[in-house]
Amino acid sequence: MNYKMQKIKGLDEPVPEDILREINKCVWTIGYTGQSPERLKAHMRNMHLFDVKTLKSKGGKDKETGYDFGGDYFGLPWPCYGTPELKHPGSANLYDTSRHVMDGGGNFRANFGVEKDGKNLLAEDGSHSLGADITTGYPELDHVLLKKLGWWDELTDAEKALAEGKNWKTDNSGGMMRVFMQNHGCHPFGNAKARAVVWNFPDPIPQHREPLYGTRPDLMAKYPTHADKKAFWRLPTLYKTVQDKNIADKVHEKFPLILTSGRLVEYEGGGEETRSNPWLAELQQEAFVEINPKTAADRGIRNGDRVWLLGATGARLNVQALVTERVDTGTVWMPFHFSGRWQGADMLAHYPKGAAPIVRGEAVNTATTYGYDSVTMMQETKTTICNIEKA
Repeated sequence: MNYKMQKIKGLDEPVPEDILREINKCVWTIGYTGQSPERLKAHMRNMHLFDVKTLKSKGGKDKETGYDFGGDYFGLPWPCYGTPELKHPGSANLYDTSRHVMDGGGNFRANFGVEKDGKNLLAEDGSHSLGADITTGYPELDHVLLKKLGWWDELTDAEKALAEGKNWKTDNSGGMMRVFMQNHGCHPFGNAKARAVVWNFPDPIPQHREPLYGTRPDLMAKYPTHADKKAFWRLPTLYKTVQDKNIADKVHEKFPLILTSGRLVEYEGGGEETRSNPWLAELQQEAFVEINPKTAADRGIRNGDRVWLLGATGARLNVQALVTERVDTGTVWMPFHFSGRWQGADMLAHYPKGAAPIVRGEAVNTATTYGYDSVTMMQETKTTICNIEKA
């Protein structure tokens, strides 16, 4: 194992610092390698040495380790490239060509080749991060490019052995990134143009498409969804079939409200841990749905009433009504941090003894509906349609 174990309350637990070091070894490509536990802990001990507006270090050293904060940004914001020894400061803003790459500057990534249909995809002359030795566009860094530029011998012998045949994402020594960034002010992922026409997306230029489940069949007809497809060459994924059926079945008449979800500051994620915290549980004691006063009045619902939220595919969620003008008449809102109740029934008996959270409530995703993003193939769990009636 590459991490040590320690005893915590009689249990063997991995040392958190070692876990972060392991994570850092495998995420070169996203710039999550420079945030060592030592650097982060030094930042936490010395928050007073950072500007509260720019987040940049005012200078100084950590008394405990002697770490020099230099030009670091607090918390080493992503992306923070290279090895911790490179001391990349983190990136306060992405794609900021007004800064040197070793001051968190950057440019657009060369991720789609150097040309498309005979047109140059790399940045034009003069478009580059501040102080870069290459003032034209360039592809992502690999051992061939470093040699062609005459910068290969700036690597140590040990770095050369590890970098041979590699690119910046697979050179675990970090040597190629050090030479490219520190010595020459260039970004390892290249310097290219931003894409306006994304040729490998279903819509190369973004266009509006109505959701599969919606309240406006007239707009669905005008702005239809994608045709059905097979994702990953084999998995049937329905789009137009579902949307057309919803129009034909007049689903919008039975479910005229748009349901969307979001987060609460008191809870996190699915909420199993935060709803088990007595202080947080006291602040948010009920799963609820926000509903506009007019929408509530039309249904005879008062603030604090129990209501049934009816999903378009059969779900029935029993929650408390929060009557508020924060939502419009055609929209309702639920937080997504709850579970432990299922369509009106308390699931307490199904938890192992002592494991049930203090607060239990309906999960909004019980009422969300079928649908997949056509690019990422992520499921639709953010919004759908519903109706609400008094319980």
